[in-house]
Amino acid sequence: MSKLKESLKSGKFTITSEIGPVKGTNIQKSLDEIEPLRSKVVAFNVTDNQSSVMRIASHAVCTLLHQRGLEPIYQLTCRDRNRLALQADLLGAYVLGLRNVLALTGDHPVLGDHPEAMPVFDFDVITLLQTIKKMMEGKDWAGNSLDGAPNDFFPGAVVAPDSEPQDPQIFKMEKKIEAGAMFFQTQAIFDTGKFESFMNKVHKFNVPVLAGIILLKSPAMAKFMNENVAGVFVPDKLIKELDSVDKKDRPKKSIEIAARLIREVKNLCQGVHIMALGWEKYVPSVLTEAGF
Repeated sequence: MSKLKESLKSGKFTITSEIGPVKGTNIQKSLDEIEPLRSKVVAFNVTDNQSSVMRIASHAVCTLLHQRGLEPIYQLTCRDRNRLALQADLLGAYVLGLRNVLALTGDHPVLGDHPEAMPVFDFDVITLLQTIKKMMEGKDWAGNSLDGAPNDFFPGAVVAPDSEPQDPQIFKMEKKIEAGAMFFQTQAIFDTGKFESFMNKVHKFNVPVLAGIILLKSPAMAKFMNENVAGVFVPDKLIKELDSVDKKDRPKKSIEIAARLIREVKNLCQGVHIMALGWEKYVPSVLTEAGF
């Protein structure tokens, strides 16, 4: 059983974080940055060409984490692979010791650094989850028997509680659960009242939810997210709070905001997923201020 699955199953408030693979081969710095979190974070998402920007492969970095005794969450997007490649990568990840898989659609290539790249999207995220479920039962998508099933995968998916209206997100969440999702990470949460309303509606599904927490670096970053990231909305009061301090004090204010959000959602969900976006060195301070 994966450490993530074990932690969530035990009812322990579970903390996950994230590592963004580098654009190149100099991976050591990224590995060193998350090392201080070893005793504080249960598992680390390894993003898969996040925002359609080409980077070193997620499964390679996941394997390096696994070899170091850290728990990876293998992000797998439908954007770059057809059904053959998705299934082959899943089998490859399993034999390398990877168990946690976060199934994602993936941003369109036009948003990234190779906008001329051809998108694949052979499968959508529901079909990908169904495929993982089928493979765990010993069959590939076409119904052929597998010589050894990846029966211990722990598949998850994402949901965006801040989206308005919430009902379509709840409908998609239910479909993902039916397809095989066993846990959820959310898009960044900034309105805890709205998040509480969402959690009251999805409590009936009895599936663990990790609330997404982003370290806001600046008012400009917050405004950019509001304009460009679907399912994320930073309230004006938080933007003004960030804007009220000098630039040199922004990390301290960001830590304060993130810790406050964690305290507010702590009793609403099963854990948090912290997206530091290059500020990994501040995550221990966030957790300390949040009471962990």
